[in-house]
Amino acid sequence: MTDAQETAAGSAAQPPSQDSAPAPVPLLEPGDGIPPVIADEDGLAAVVAAFAAGTGPVAVDAERASGYRYGQRAYLVQLRRAGSGTALVDPVACPDLSELAAGLDGAEWVLHAATQDLPCLRDIGMVPSTLFDTELAGRLAGFPRVGLGAMVESVLGYTLEKGHSAVDWSTRPLPEPWLRYAALDVELLVELRYALEKELERQDKLEWAREEFAAIAAAPPPPPRKDPWRRTSGMHKVRRRRQLAVVRELWQTRDRVAQRRDVSPGKVLSDAAIVEAALAVPESVDALAKLSGFGNRTGRKQLQHWQNAVDRARALPDSALPQPGQAPGGPPPPRAWADKDPAAAARLAAARAAVTAHAERLSLPQENLITPDTVRRLCWEPPADHGPDAVAEVLRSHGAREWQIEQTLPLLTAALTASAD
Repeated sequence: MTDAQETAAGSAAQPPSQDSAPAPVPLLEPGDGIPPVIADEDGLAAVVAAFAAGTGPVAVDAERASGYRYGQRAYLVQLRRAGSGTALVDPVACPDLSELAAGLDGAEWVLHAATQDLPCLRDIGMVPSTLFDTELAGRLAGFPRVGLGAMVESVLGYTLEKGHSAVDWSTRPLPEPWLRYAALDVELLVELRYALEKELERQDKLEWAREEFAAIAAAPPPPPRKDPWRRTSGMHKVRRRRQLAVVRELWQTRDRVAQRRDVSPGKVLSDAAIVEAALAVPESVDALAKLSGFGNRTGRKQLQHWQNAVDRARALPDSALPQPGQAPGGPPPPRAWADKDPAAAARLAAARAAVTAHAERLSLPQENLITPDTVRRLCWEPPADHGPDAVAEVLRSHGAREWQIEQTLPLLTAALTASAD
């Protein structure tokens, strides 16, 4: 984070000639310019002071160990700001970064795919008051590929290699090549932000983006998911209530083991193995061992552990068995609408067609114009008054932003009058 490092890092932001091929970013050659990982209170205090004294937006990123560790905690936080340089912070050694967040109070945070990183940042005390999401900005601007590397290449003309994006970031010490790639993730975010702002302004979409960013920053943490075991991959094969109980028992047992070991649940027992056991409902360890996912590599003690979970499900009275399908609280799957409510099915078909066509005219994904869930809920239970004010209020109650309401209200109001053949 010296002045020399800041100068060397800043040199990467100069765009190449328009008639030249995208060039690799020259930042952080081996042995040069990689800031040390901050892992103590003194180092963190220096980072807080440096970033509080910086100017302009601050680029922020976090690395998790998805697929390796239990949960979605952050194992590395990267920041970059004009006048401050680049910092890499170890949130395992420094688990409370609320002072760093306070030092950035009033600054705009620039993140890529903000909703992915904000939960783990919130857990360590880092919550932005304002933000700019470069991935979402790319979606609204109509870019076909919105990954960070693709955006940097198409907008700024640089190639960012992403060879270490899926590594185990809980590894300590972190290898130097990983740290180089982590630093590159924030190296050009602010430059990308300004370029996307200009493009959104050119398309008259900048206010839309600002509404989206404000909604993300203001959103509370999501409530705990109800019956998370129902999201087991392959659940569509499980039909009977007793089988559902086996899925639930195995999922909950696996989750406890994974949490205790701090490993990804999939490394304890695969979803495919859970579904296999649910379909078979084995009556003994020997029967369980013959199923896919419970083969020779699973010890007898482990097999008994899983069989105990199956036995608990087998012993449940019928009154305690889970009901099929999700808990009530929303419309049924659209495929069932034609039988349950043909008029609602007609409304949904008309709404989907209109929204899709308008999204294509605006060159943005349909789900960013208005969420499919909002459209389904409106069409399944429309207001008694189909007038614009009543429909707008329903959309607002489901979280639609004002720009989305403005763009879709005439289409959805008209769709509510569609009738079944």
